[in-house]
Amino acid sequence: MNNSHSRRGFLQGAGLGIGVMLTGCSDREHVESKKSEKENDDVTPGEDLMREHGVLKRVLLVYEESIRRLNAQEDLPPEALLGGANIIRSFIEDYHEKLEEEQLFPRLRKAGKLVEIVDILQQQHNAGRKLTEGTLRLANRQAFKNPEERRQLVDGLQQFIRMYNPHEAREDTVVFPVFRTIVSKHEYDALGEDFEKIEHQKLGADGFEGMVNRIEEIEKKLGIYDLAQFTPRV
Repeated sequence: MNNSHSRRGFLQGAGLGIGVMLTGCSDREHVESKKSEKENDDVTPGEDLMREHGVLKRVLLVYEESIRRLNAQEDLPPEALLGGANIIRSFIEDYHEKLEEEQLFPRLRKAGKLVEIVDILQQQHNAGRKLTEGTLRLANRQAFKNPEERRQLVDGLQQFIRMYNPHEAREDTVVFPVFRTIVSKHEYDALGEDFEKIEHQKLGADGFEGMVNRIEEIEKKLGIYDLAQFTPRV
């Protein structure tokens, strides 16, 4: 009897120990899974800046369609062009470019990396803001009907597009990759969290997603939202 009770006690104790071990393993796996999910959800600074360039590119497409309509003297809803210019002002110039000017450019200059390119990019930011002022001023039907003001508007939009296509391409392929090499992983991760906080402070809870929704509505108004229409017949 004593031996039998001892064996049962041992087996029960062993079973309890295994259960505790399995529960511990399960808990650790759950924590690791949650940690992995969070890491996957985090947007790195480079990815954050590059997807914001996607919004910029879509506004450039709005500008291109606006130029086409103005030159062809087709109807152009002023609110569509004005909406695009307001996205450039609030999202690109007052938020995205400020991040670059305050977080990236000083670190690159301090590291002695791409200093000449950074100086040019800063000059282009300044020039872009002046061009946006003109677009905001002339995005109305009265200016559309005035030949000289329409010419000024088209010229300003064309200059903006011509400058920002190479501007964003150089940042995506040169500036952001080099920036990644001059900061530690810890600093890079911390910047990602800082960017997210600043985004919500300046743009509200919707942030980037809200800007994507806004540009979609403008594209629909101009009839350029359907992606399939850009596929060539070959």
